[in-house]
Amino acid sequence: MIRRNVTLLVALGVAGLLALDHAHSQPLNPYTAPPMLALGSGLAATGGHCAAPPPPVQ
Repeated sequence: MIRRNVTLLVALGVAGLLALDHAHSQPLNPYTAPPMLALGSGLAATGGHCAAPPPPVQ
């Protein structure tokens, strides 16, 4: 009984957050969005990554 209540509460919380995000976000522009998969497209990866090696010292 308690597990069902907790599950329902979490599901309602997630649904509420999704509804809030959907209500306050602007629609995406597919022409300015980055490609979902850029395999072999020649586009360089951007953004920081913790596991990226440091640049070579010259």
